[in-house]
Amino acid sequence: MKIFKWLVGYDIVGGHAQNALPTLLHLALFLLFFMAPTLMHAQTHQSYSPPVFTDPTRLQKIESVFPAIDKFYKEAAEKNHFPGYAFGIVVDGKLMHTGSGGYTDIANKIPATPQSFFRIASMTKSFTAMAILQLRDAGKLNLDDPVYLYIPELKDQQLTQDAPAITIRDLLTHASGLPQDDPWGDRKLSETDEQLIALIKKGLYFSTTTETTTEYSNLAYAMLGHIINKVSGMSYQSFIAENIWQPLGMQAAWEFAKVAPDKLAHGYKWVDDNWQEEALLHDGSFGAMGGIITSIEAFSRYVALHQSAWPARDDADTGPIKRSELREMQYPWRFYDFVSDHKKQDKTCALIKSYGYGLRWYRDCNAITYVGHSGGLPGFGSNWIILPEYGIGVILFANVTYAPANDINLEVLETLVKAAQLKPRELPASEILQQRKQALLKFLPDWEDATHSPIFAENFFLDHSVEALKKQTRELFLKAGKIVSISEIVPENQLRGSFVMKGEKAALKIKFTLTPTNPPQIQAFEIKLIS
Repeated sequence: MKIFKWLVGYDIVGGHAQNALPTLLHLALFLLFFMAPTLMHAQTHQSYSPPVFTDPTRLQKIESVFPAIDKFYKEAAEKNHFPGYAFGIVVDGKLMHTGSGGYTDIANKIPATPQSFFRIASMTKSFTAMAILQLRDAGKLNLDDPVYLYIPELKDQQLTQDAPAITIRDLLTHASGLPQDDPWGDRKLSETDEQLIALIKKGLYFSTTTETTTEYSNLAYAMLGHIINKVSGMSYQSFIAENIWQPLGMQAAWEFAKVAPDKLAHGYKWVDDNWQEEALLHDGSFGAMGGIITSIEAFSRYVALHQSAWPARDDADTGPIKRSELREMQYPWRFYDFVSDHKKQDKTCALIKSYGYGLRWYRDCNAITYVGHSGGLPGFGSNWIILPEYGIGVILFANVTYAPANDINLEVLETLVKAAQLKPRELPASEILQQRKQALLKFLPDWEDATHSPIFAENFFLDHSVEALKKQTRELFLKAGKIVSISEIVPENQLRGSFVMKGEKAALKIKFTLTPTNPPQIQAFEIKLIS
């Protein structure tokens, strides 16, 4: 109370003005005393600029490759005996190009188009995963909940006594210990929820111990569908339709009987040099793993949603799920393979494979990241992949059993990147990196008075003696000769970057890293001759 009276010059107890300080001065002191914490907090706000594409002709270059892509899809369809197919190329959230060929219905000679409805099989899984995240957001479940809380019949079912209880996250990432089950699971699409629970109650066999490896399980996603039913109070089909399809304006169906006959793709398999029609499966409990029926034009809206997750930025979230959760879905939660001899057009390129939430994640030897998923059922094969850092994605639907759509789409993306000479988004240098670069330059090459500068962190001169820094830097500057230009800083992230000082005889590359403190200080420094 005394401090308050002194600051404002007013005795609020006695009600008498004391005039202890002039009005303007005591108001300023009042603001400093009471508002300083707020002002200090405001200063900690870190400015951020998202990465951007820097090539002004990027879209034109992409368009120029479309004729070659059309030809490639046509030849791939012929080679792999597709009765019909449709594809789409999504760029920066827009369906930029489509194509199709063959028939959705051979007997009636109905042509395949980007509006034709194909069953997309396991491309359904990420919709189921997205619905689970929406229920988590609503406080209805947690990803690390044991599944037996929602499916009691699963309690105490495991391969080894020391295995942890299967969680929802384990189902999402195929770490439950259940076996790979494509041939078996693909034929169970139409089974009822009662049949699913009876199957579990009878007792399951496991191929591995929970959370020790990744093995693809359609049964796991059927269980997730059951959890959605139980937690939401509605069928997973209705929940996904209302909470994902409708907000996206995406036309889709679960039951083939609800699709117009002239829009519905029939499924086929190639047998003895002929197409044999496969019976279409009705929707059921296993539809959560592979039941969606949709078109290229409609599905492109879902691909655009996943593209919208990148780059991270400060814009408002407008999707049915937050951008951060899309990135969570796309994150490589479970490593499952390393391919040393993956063929990438004209060379061999290693590939790392991981699984997210209903999505596959690859990274190749060129550090290009691929996110998407394939689908395969009797009569159908499909795939979609996006390159998050490049803003491009492709979708392919075909109506032949297990069409190799993934391999085809990978090659299309490789063609796009190479032929259009695409580069990933570039991150602008943060303000603090640019400031520290300018401050650092003042100390090179002699490091005079550097130990007194506040730009260096407390560890810096413990890790690098001034004498050693002087000796190394002066020697390198002599080798480089007179400095004739200094490049812009190239950021690695918000707090790490490098720049080049070009000399008459050679160039020097300088790299530094900042601390997480406010204000950020230089904690690491490296200088080397590069030419």
